[in-house]
Amino acid sequence: MKIILCALTLITTAIFAHAQEKPIPLYPNGVPNSKPAPASYIEKHDKDWITFVSIPTIIPYLPAKGTANGTAVLIFPGGSYSGLSMENEGASIAKAFNTIGITAFVVKYRLPSDEIMVDKTIGPLQDAQQAVLLVRKHAAEWGLKSDKIGIIGFSAGGHLASTEGTHFDNLVVEDKDNISVRPDFMMLLYPVISFGPMAHAGSRENLLGKNPTAAQLKLYSNEKQVTATTPPTFLVHAEDDNVVPVQNSLMFYDALLNSKVKAEMHIFEAGGHGFGLNNSKSKDKWFDWCKNWLDENGFLAP
Repeated sequence: MKIILCALTLITTAIFAHAQEKPIPLYPNGVPNSKPAPASYIEKHDKDWITFVSIPTIIPYLPAKGTANGTAVLIFPGGSYSGLSMENEGASIAKAFNTIGITAFVVKYRLPSDEIMVDKTIGPLQDAQQAVLLVRKHAAEWGLKSDKIGIIGFSAGGHLASTEGTHFDNLVVEDKDNISVRPDFMMLLYPVISFGPMAHAGSRENLLGKNPTAAQLKLYSNEKQVTATTPPTFLVHAEDDNVVPVQNSLMFYDALLNSKVKAEMHIFEAGGHGFGLNNSKSKDKWFDWCKNWLDENGFLAP
């Protein structure tokens, strides 16, 4: 076992040091909560869109040599828990963070499926927790600071990120080394937050099925899971979002205020849903606001 782990460390270090955008497996010793996939369950790529993910990975994007500040961000693309927008809400976001010295990892997480999971309701969260655990575990050898590891999520990826940011005390992965899976900061873009009246019905059904229990709806309505230990949070939404109502961000922000968690929120007058890095309806760039927020909170200091 020690030989296998040492070999894995050498492999992941080599990947990280010499090749950008080469995936690193989240579970080198087998994916938990899984069952054999049917022959028809094959990962599919269609330009920006990936579906049928069964082998989760993180894809590293590195800042230019000499510019890294030690901060890392894990990116959770959206897609209603039915697919992943790997370019618009993944690679393009990672490259933007690279310009300000942040090492980025796009998380290709499993999509909830009864075909490949014993319990599909925890599958994505397992991958989110494992991604934070893996990056924090290798922080020193990858030139990262273990106390400056954050997350960002878009749409349903925002639901996953907000679940990771509020459920970190409820471990759903193996953690023999007792490594914290709590992110140090969290950024949510037009996120699915609530599974109540303002829910995005498709995301809710894909994660919990057609007949979720009242307990499940409460557990995954993340505005109800905020506590004083929830990490500092940055939120962006558009008022005219007709896919995920802006009230999702408003409710989460209100919960953060009530728990006295440091938070900043920006609401665009227009922009709709799924605008990724650039909202074409506004001259303002949310990434500029994000950069300033990160700087003010000490996450850009080398």
